[in-house]
Amino acid sequence: MAPTDRYHRFMQAYRNLGLTPLLEPQEIADFRVSYGQRTLARLKQEVQASEADGKVIFTGHRGCGKSTLLHELNILMQKQQHFVVLFSIADMVEMSDVNHVNILYAIALTLLSKASKRGVAIPDATKKQLLNWFTTTKSATYTDQLQQEMGAGADLWGFLSAKLKKEDTFRNEIKVTYERRVSELSDTIDRIAAAIQTVTQKEVLVIIDDLDKLDLSVVESIYRDNINALFSPNIRIVFTIPISVVREPKLLATLQSFCQIILLSVTKFYPQDQAHQVNGKAIEENVEILQEILEKRIPHDLIDPNVMRVLVLLSGGVLRELIRLGQECCRECMLELDINPDQSDLVINADILAAAVKTLRNQFARSLGSQLYELLVKIYADFTPPDAQSPEFLELLHGLYVLEYENDDLWYDLHPLVTDLLRRKQLLMSPT
Repeated sequence: MAPTDRYHRFMQAYRNLGLTPLLEPQEIADFRVSYGQRTLARLKQEVQASEADGKVIFTGHRGCGKSTLLHELNILMQKQQHFVVLFSIADMVEMSDVNHVNILYAIALTLLSKASKRGVAIPDATKKQLLNWFTTTKSATYTDQLQQEMGAGADLWGFLSAKLKKEDTFRNEIKVTYERRVSELSDTIDRIAAAIQTVTQKEVLVIIDDLDKLDLSVVESIYRDNINALFSPNIRIVFTIPISVVREPKLLATLQSFCQIILLSVTKFYPQDQAHQVNGKAIEENVEILQEILEKRIPHDLIDPNVMRVLVLLSGGVLRELIRLGQECCRECMLELDINPDQSDLVINADILAAAVKTLRNQFARSLGSQLYELLVKIYADFTPPDAQSPEFLELLHGLYVLEYENDDLWYDLHPLVTDLLRRKQLLMSPT
């Protein structure tokens, strides 16, 4: 095989690893692995068992596979005769400017857009009334400008979605207009949902992804200060939230009084009593699940099988970290082939993995303040933080420096690359 072919095969493997979540039928057929099925079943049961206006919070570490499960939930609930609208808040609103008002506005806009794309015949009078509502702002001048910009024959919902995503002025107009009139936003969502349900005879379910990727201060404001407004529409909605937020007792109590919280746990490779043992006994079933994810994306002749297992264990059980390590290994191989194209038998071996680990380990180190090293050492020693509500711990949890696992009790450990970082700084003893 020519070296150029091998280069392109590593490039394809890199792209295969980027296919998360799986959206297209062919992607699902080629790459899907049974992952998080118990959590998916719990999500489905909670949605079905909830009232018609029930809300569900879905949480877990960033990159642990929540988006993939939400897409599976979308397909599953459509088969259960629901009109499901799944969208990423990142596709609708600039992430630095998300608030409860534009979340609700995005729900209303996406419901109408999806209804239009799926051929749901909303009565013209209702559509016209809703369009007038969507283009009414506090400033009459801005309203006139907005209606002129739309023009005849425009993709109305696409136009408004682009405005919401890209224009600060539009988002500010929406916020100023409806911040003290949130009930109008909620009533509009209910009217759109009622029209959809009348036509389709299906209950509406909205699933909002990527709220867990917002900065902690933004998320806390949305769910703590404005939860009544956020949960006011009389439809079923699944929200996401960072796992670190639900460690705050007051906010957790508030959320639990409104809805059920479903957690997608990190895949646990070791029981707690084996986690720091040199020859700790791994939970092979869990290792094999993540290894299968790699095997479906990286051809077997491009990776040393012994290295594959090490790579999986270095992910700490976090799907995103498995993907990052795999992609970084593919990048290293492409770099090697750029420098020396004659390596026709190059595979992801121990040296390639070491180079990938160095890159990702340094990424952790760059954003880690020196004052946090002591806290990390303490967590490693005790499997728990001194204060689970401290901002420092929550930041480490949010950034995947610390991972949360479950036995009968919750326990915590460091990301394997962070453990390696601390050992290199001689803050932890190397295993013997």
